[in-house]
Amino acid sequence: MTKIIFMGTPDFSVPVLDGLIEQGYEVLAVVTQPDRAVGRKKEIKMTPVKEAALRHNLPVYQPEKISGSDEMEEIMALGADIIVTAAFGQFLPESLLKSVKHAVNVHASLLPKYRGGAPVHYAIINGDAEAGVTIMKMVKKMDAGDMISQRAIPITDTDNVGTMFEKLSLVGRELLLDTLPDYLAGKITPQPQDETQVTFSPNITPEEERIDWQLSARDIFNQVRGMSPWPVAHAIWQGTRFKLHEVALVEGEGIPGQVIEKTKKNLVIATKEGAISLVMVQPAGKPKMPIQDFLNGLGKTINIGDQFE
Repeated sequence: MTKIIFMGTPDFSVPVLDGLIEQGYEVLAVVTQPDRAVGRKKEIKMTPVKEAALRHNLPVYQPEKISGSDEMEEIMALGADIIVTAAFGQFLPESLLKSVKHAVNVHASLLPKYRGGAPVHYAIINGDAEAGVTIMKMVKKMDAGDMISQRAIPITDTDNVGTMFEKLSLVGRELLLDTLPDYLAGKITPQPQDETQVTFSPNITPEEERIDWQLSARDIFNQVRGMSPWPVAHAIWQGTRFKLHEVALVEGEGIPGQVIEKTKKNLVIATKEGAISLVMVQPAGKPKMPIQDFLNGLGKTINIGDQFE
C-alpha cells in the first residue's frame, strides 16, 4: 500500500485528502499551517485540513516554518513513499523532497499560467474563459515542476473565487486519483513547462483591492468576482472603505464612479465604459448586506450625482 504524507491548509485541500483516504491510500500524517486567531474576537481556529485530519484520526503536524524544524525530521522518519501537497502554503526544502520517492502538488491553475498563491483570483480578474488544475512534480522552484496531468473547466459569469475553489477542489481530487496509479506505475512521463509561457499570480495586495472606476464595467465586474469572498474589492464612500461583495453588469453611462441611478432596490454606478449595479455591499463597520438594506438605512442620503472614489 502506498504511504502518503499529505500537506494542505484551506477548504480546497479537504476533498483531496478525503479522496486519498477513500481510495485506500495509507495517509501516515497530515501537515498543515498553525492554528490562527481569526475575526474580531481573535478566536483561535484550526485549518480546514486539520479538522479533516482529526475526523480521520490522523497525526497532525503544524510547523510555523517546516524548513529546519523538528517536525520535518519526524515527518522524514515516517517512511512515506510520496508527499502530496494541495495549497499547503509553504515552500518545501529540497532535503524533504528528496526523502521520498515522489512528491506531487495539486495546483489550481493551468500551468505554466499562474504560478503562485492566487491563481483562481487572477483567472477571474483577467476574464479567462477557463480555469483548471495541474498535477505536477514538486521542485524547489515555485510551481515550476514537470506536469503530470491537467484538467480544465469553464469560468462563468456566475462564478467567483469561492465557487471556483469549490469546483476546482473536486476537479483536483478526481484528477489526482485518476493520475496517481499510472504515475506511480511509471506509465506517465511528466512534461516540462514551457518557460516562455509562464505567468505569475502573487497574493492580492491591499492596493489591488481598490476599485478603479476608470476601468470598464466588465473589468470591475471581474475584479469584484475575483476577490469574492476574499479579500473583497472596495471603493471609498464618504471617506471610508465600502466593500463590494457582488455587482451586476448593466447599461448606463456617466462620469466614472458617479451614481447614475437610484431606486429603492438599485444603485447604479458609472464606469469608464458601461455601468455596474451594486448587489451585495458592506459599509465600514457594518456586516455584509443586500443593496436594498443599505438603501433603506445608511444609503438613504445617497443621491444621483454623488461620487464613489
